[in-house]
Amino acid sequence: MPDCLIGADAAPDAIPVHALSPETLGAYLEGEGVGIADFVRSAGFKATAGSLLAAPGKNGVGCVLFGLGKEADRPPLLPGRLATALPAGDFALAGGFPDTGLATLAFALGAYRYTRYRERDRGACLAIGGGAASDRTIRIADGVYLARDLINTPANAMGPAELSLAAEDLAARHGAAVAVTQGDALADGFPLIHAVGAAATPSRAPRLIDLAWGDPAAPKVTLVGKGVCFDTGGLDIKPSSGMLLMKKDMGGAANVLGLAHMIMDAGLKVRLRVLIPAVENAISGAAFRPGDIFRSRTGLTVEIGNTDAEGRLVLADALALAAEEEPALLIDMATLTGAARVALGPEVVPVYTRDDALAADLARHAALVADPVWRMPLWRPYLAMLDSKIADINNAGSTPFAGSITAALFLSRFVPDGQSWLHADIYAWNPSEKPGRPEGGEAQAIRALYSLFEDRYGA
Repeated sequence: MPDCLIGADAAPDAIPVHALSPETLGAYLEGEGVGIADFVRSAGFKATAGSLLAAPGKNGVGCVLFGLGKEADRPPLLPGRLATALPAGDFALAGGFPDTGLATLAFALGAYRYTRYRERDRGACLAIGGGAASDRTIRIADGVYLARDLINTPANAMGPAELSLAAEDLAARHGAAVAVTQGDALADGFPLIHAVGAAATPSRAPRLIDLAWGDPAAPKVTLVGKGVCFDTGGLDIKPSSGMLLMKKDMGGAANVLGLAHMIMDAGLKVRLRVLIPAVENAISGAAFRPGDIFRSRTGLTVEIGNTDAEGRLVLADALALAAEEEPALLIDMATLTGAARVALGPEVVPVYTRDDALAADLARHAALVADPVWRMPLWRPYLAMLDSKIADINNAGSTPFAGSITAALFLSRFVPDGQSWLHADIYAWNPSEKPGRPEGGEAQAIRALYSLFEDRYGA
C-alpha cells in the first residue's frame, strides 16, 4: 500500500477537500454562508483547473477547495496535483469529484517518488475507507509503483539478473512459479535472445524469465515484456545522447510485471503466464553484427539490418513460445520505436492488433480509466519494407518511414493468424511532471488492460 494512503480510522482529523468547477462554485458558496463566501471571493478563487484554497475553520484550516476547471479542458488525472500541492498532513476527499475512485488513484500516482537513493519527507496523505473499491485502488497503485520503481532503477542495479529477481520476488508474493533459462542454454530454443545478449559480461548474461500462475484450466492470458536492461545500440552504436534514458528499455518488462501483480492480487480467473526476455545489448567481440543471419525459434531466418533494432528480436522468440500453447489472449509491451513517439508523443500508446473486438474493448476501458491508447494499422503492404534477399525477413526497415508499423509487422510474423494478440509500443517515461504523472519511469496502458481483464475474467 503506498504510504500516501492511510485508513480513515487512522486520520480522524483529516481535512476535507471539496472539488468545485466554475459552474458549481456559486451553489457551494451559497450553502456555506456569507463569511466563507466572502473569504473565497476575496481570495480570488474561481475554481480553475488545479487551483487550491485553504478555507478557515474553528481550529485553523477547515477545508480545502480544489478547482476542477471546465470539463472540456480538464486533465484526466487532475486530482493527482493534490499530492504535491497540499502541505504535509492528512486529508480526505469530500464532495464534487466526478469519480472518487479515479481521484484517489490519481492522488496516489501523483505522490509517487523514487526513493532508493534519496529519501523524501512525508508529504500529504489521503485517508480512505475500507472495502473492495479501496482494495482495487491500492492494487492498481501498487502495480504502477512496481513498474515505475523498476524503470527508474539505474542499469548498474537493474541488469538481467536483477530483473529476474524482481520477477521471482513477485512470484513468491503471489504463489506463482518461475523458470529461468539463461546464457548458452538459450542458444538452441531461443537463438535471437541469445544473439542479442551474447556480448554482455557473464554476470549480465541473457535469460528468459517464465512466470506461471493460476488454474491451468482457466483461460490462458500471456504477457510478454521487452526486458532490454540497457541498450547501447550494439555495433550500430547509439550516440551518447541516445543512451541517456536507455535504462528504461526494459519498460515493457516492468509494465507486464506491474500488470501481473494486479491480476494475481485480484485473483482473476485466468491462467497467467509472463514471459520476459531479459538482455543487455552490449558491445564486445561476441556482439552480433549487421549482416548476420539467425534462425529464430519458429524457423524463420532473420537478417540483421541494424543491431539497434534488438527489441523486436528478443520479443520474436518469446512471442513464438507464447503462441505455442494458443492462449486466449496474448499481449506484448515494449519500448520498441522512436517512431511511435513521433506519431503519438509520450502519453498516448499506439497499439496494434488483428482482433477488432479486442481493440474496441481496450479503447473503451482506456477511456474509462484515463490511460490513453490509440489503435494503429497493421498495414500488411509495408511488410515489403522488411524484405531480405538472403533471409526470410530483415529486422530493420529499408526506409525511415512507418517505423512503429514495420516493427509491429515484424512481430506479427511470429504470431500465428487467428491468435488474439495485441502489441503496445510504449514509451514508459514521463519527460516532465503532470498531475498524476511524476517525471521519470511510467506505467502505460496497464491500467486500461487491467480494467479490460477485470471485465472479461473477474470473479
